Amino acid sequence: MPDIVIKKVKKGGHGGHHGGSWKVAYADFVTAMMAFFLLLWLLSSATEEQLQGVSMYFTPETISQNDSGSGGVLGGTSLAEEGAQRSEFGMPTVSMEIPPQQSPDEREAIRVAQMEEQEFNEAKEELLKAIEESPELQGLEKNIRIEETPEGLRIQILDEDGTSMFPSGSAEMADHTRLLLDKVAAVIEKMPQDVSIEGHTDAVPFNRTDGYSNWELSADRALATRRTLEDLGLDTGRFAKVAGLSDTDPLVPEDPKNETNRRISITLLRGTGERSELENGTQNGNGSVLPSSNGAPTAQPSEPAAPGTTPRRPTFSVPSQP
Repeated sequence: MPDIVIKKVKKGGHGGHHGGSWKVAYADFVTAMMAFFLLLWLLSSATEEQLQGVSMYFTPETISQNDSGSGGVLGGTSLAEEGAQRSEFGMPTVSMEIPPQQSPDEREAIRVAQMEEQEFNEAKEELLKAIEESPELQGLEKNIRIEETPEGLRIQILDEDGTSMFPSGSAEMADHTRLLLDKVAAVIEKMPQDVSIEGHTDAVPFNRTDGYSNWELSADRALATRRTLEDLGLDTGRFAKVAGLSDTDPLVPEDPKNETNRRISITLLRGTGERSELENGTQNGNGSVLPSSNGAPTAQPSEPAAPGTTPRRPTFSVPSQP
């Protein structure tokens, strides 16, 4: 009888070798988690400047001041479309404007302009306060206007609400006008700027046969104002211009005959005056304006100035009639 051999094949089971690929995957996972937590730690401990640097590092584009990508030969990403030039290979840069270097003269001009602005503000406040505190000038606040213009600080004494600074057709100023000028002189005497005086009238014509008109009247009132300011202590050499403008520059253009157009304008001229000399209490130059024999104002030559100084001569201008 032949031998019977029975072969049993084992199926399934959990024994045997499965390889080591899982170890590699696990090691990669652990490394990635370690890098992740390390990144979180670095981000939490970095300063704002460091984070900004990291951000700029990962933005590898240069900034160009040119508005177009086609500003130069092969200088951009497109020859047709507008846009900043780009470079995918350059290191990131920051564009900033550097202010131009100022010369000493420019710095001095800026300093003087700032000083003048402060002087004008202080003079305006001081003058308004002096008028407000003066018993004899109560109610005359409306007759003075102070404003800054491109020319300088303008102080206007004008007719308002029936109160006239000069009698009609006359250059003899009223008493309250002189009191106002007294306050004005006390303020501007301490300032270095040159002074311009302009006389203005309304458009009401004269009924005189001797040719005396608003031109002569405005000029005479301007001269009377200059003489009064000199009597009150203002140096003659500070008068840069004395002019009569008649009705050519009305304060109320839509109503040329309005009483407010009758006024005297006293302007501290911006950017003028000799600060060092005035601060030291010295004066130079002398001059005056006198009427000529035919009634037209003329400039009197100044007396010789002291050696090493340049005299400032006041001028008088009256516009010719159209």
